[in-house]
Amino acid sequence: MNISSSKAAFSEAQELIPGGVNSPVRAFSSVGGTPIFVEKGEGGYLVDIDGNRYIDYVQSWGPLIFGHTDEAIENAVIAAVKKGLSFGAPTLAETELAKLVVGLIDSIDKIRFVSSGTEAVMSAIRLARGYTGRDDIIKFEGNYHGHSDSLLVQAGSGMITFGAPSSPGVPADFTKHTLLAKYNDIESVKKCFKDSDDIACIIIEPIAGNMGLVPADKDFLAELRKLCDENGTLLIFDEVMSGFRATLRGAESIVGTKPDIITMGKVIGGGMPVGAFGARQEIMAQLSPEGPVYQAGTLSGNPVAMAAGLAAITKLKDKSILYGILEKRALRLLEGMKKAAEKNGFSLQTNVRGSMFGFFFNDKPVKNFEHACNSDAERFAAFHRGMLEEGCYFACSLYETGFISTATTDEMIEKTVTAAEKVMANI
Repeated sequence: MNISSSKAAFSEAQELIPGGVNSPVRAFSSVGGTPIFVEKGEGGYLVDIDGNRYIDYVQSWGPLIFGHTDEAIENAVIAAVKKGLSFGAPTLAETELAKLVVGLIDSIDKIRFVSSGTEAVMSAIRLARGYTGRDDIIKFEGNYHGHSDSLLVQAGSGMITFGAPSSPGVPADFTKHTLLAKYNDIESVKKCFKDSDDIACIIIEPIAGNMGLVPADKDFLAELRKLCDENGTLLIFDEVMSGFRATLRGAESIVGTKPDIITMGKVIGGGMPVGAFGARQEIMAQLSPEGPVYQAGTLSGNPVAMAAGLAAITKLKDKSILYGILEKRALRLLEGMKKAAEKNGFSLQTNVRGSMFGFFFNDKPVKNFEHACNSDAERFAAFHRGMLEEGCYFACSLYETGFISTATTDEMIEKTVTAAEKVMANI
């Protein structure tokens, strides 16, 4: 496969942009090789600047549930652009999308739109602190909630600790209020409550997508709800990735546990930059201008993003049967890959939730970040490089999730399984 243009483009980008990319994982550091530079997307495919065509299982890291250049979303964006790119003033589209999302998620009464998932989570935590009058938060190892200071925290020796910054430039004072727990381990959460009586919220990805796809156990989430209720703590579901990807009505509809606050992004913008957070009325009433908790943004509720999101969510609501179809395709893909791995003498652990999927080169089931880190990173990197050569574009990190779109056909699935069989035989 010729990627000479991508190599030249990457070299030039490195002279002007740190690492040559505007988001670190895109640099292919964990899988080796040169990142492909994209010319365009076509339905379920990406086309690079050398003209190579790839079946796309990244789909812009989740937003494009209808694939690239979906006609309904594209038309909505074009119509919005013709009226203006941004106003910094209210538009009807904001209320229309809010009405649609609130109508689909039982646990929220009101929603506030922002410009990114990071901003949504940052704002939700500020709201939780303002509502409860407390400072500490609990997060889980392996759950990524954006790059705001208080959430860039690493664990110590696999034990519960008060957080230490995991990035230079983050003062320890910013993270000392962040306690770390182990995903799917309720005893580690109880230890946090013993360590602090000042916990404002627990934030969790109920369907974790940033350590590979690792769903939380239903019983674990139910126990979190119980602990929060007993301690006057709010429960935040971070569904920036899983919202409208795993199911139409939020993770609460499949796990049976309701959060106090939800953060969203990706699909609700239809491919445009967007984020949102929502909660019941009494919590959202604390948010400015109704209440004292301040949050603002010039591009919040941007009319182009609202138009794209409105088109995407309307289409999903009208065709909710799609979730079952996409899940069957994801299951078919991973079953084929798993058989190919077993045929070649190694194990593959897999998970599927709606149109989201994940796999680990690991001998044991993956239930938390520690388990994920025990996966074979070298084998994953070899698999990624091989699949790219075969025209299949997977996430360039073993800690990321894959996505099926409505443009991903059964034929594409079969082609990918055949490619996986070939690549795994050569690893």
